Amino acid sequence: MKKIERLISIVMILLQKEVVSASEFSRLFHVTKRTIQRDMETLSYANVPIYAKYGAEGGYALMEEYKFDKRLLNHKDIENILIALGGFEQLITNQEIQATIQKIKGMTSAAISPKLDLTFYDWPGRSQIKEDILFIKQAIENNWLLKIEYVDQKGNKTYRVVEPYKLHVSEMHWYLFGYSLEREDYRTFKLTRILNIQKDGSFVPRFDKELKEEKPHNEQQNLVNVQLLIDVAVRDQFIERYGKNVVTKVTTRSYLATIELPENQFAYQFLAGFGNKVKIMKPKGFIANYVNFLEEAVKIYK
Repeated sequence: MKKIERLISIVMILLQKEVVSASEFSRLFHVTKRTIQRDMETLSYANVPIYAKYGAEGGYALMEEYKFDKRLLNHKDIENILIALGGFEQLITNQEIQATIQKIKGMTSAAISPKLDLTFYDWPGRSQIKEDILFIKQAIENNWLLKIEYVDQKGNKTYRVVEPYKLHVSEMHWYLFGYSLEREDYRTFKLTRILNIQKDGSFVPRFDKELKEEKPHNEQQNLVNVQLLIDVAVRDQFIERYGKNVVTKVTTRSYLATIELPENQFAYQFLAGFGNKVKIMKPKGFIANYVNFLEEAVKIYK
């Protein structure tokens, strides 16, 4: 984080809290207490009325007259923003997001306690991919060309030089959208399929129509209507993913669900995850392909 960003964050935090210790600022910004002291001196030279309070409960504070009436956003607006930021922070945590949360909280003098919590599984792979996400984010901000080693669904490995433009999350998967110099066109790359990534010079950003109209990546194509007989134990999972209207009661223990699925391995993996709690009723072609998928899986144990 740049010094000017840290200084702004300090002011926003002090607008929210009465007193903040040097230790707390040091932990938040990952700098030494001496750096925080120098930041306070810089703010004082800029006529920001910060003063030190001594004692066990001491720290830094802003003169009350300096705190202004925040009217751009109401309490509910800020709560909604904090909920969204809190969810994103779980996907990729860094000090910039933490500082932004503190800035938003600083826009109101009222204590905010969001009524909605977002929780995602803290898988080890998510923390490992964080380094790539932060590196790509830095590349986008600084217009760095990226050289990537990429493996597709069939295991074919290629090397690409890419102008990075956007990062997005779809179904909890991270994707990089950029311009491939080899293909001379825009492409979307799944981050978990990037084996190696490094800086390879810089580029002048494009402002093409395709860049503005880029849509979130979606691997689901050629969708077919599939009718399933599902056990009551997994009914809630289908409602959560596809809605209440797709589920119809048959008996006290079974339901019919009609959904759209791609006819590929990702759909088969999804259904296989339910074990004997789900049976495909139709279409016949989909059933045949699914059974073949299961038989191929069983072969490796024979």
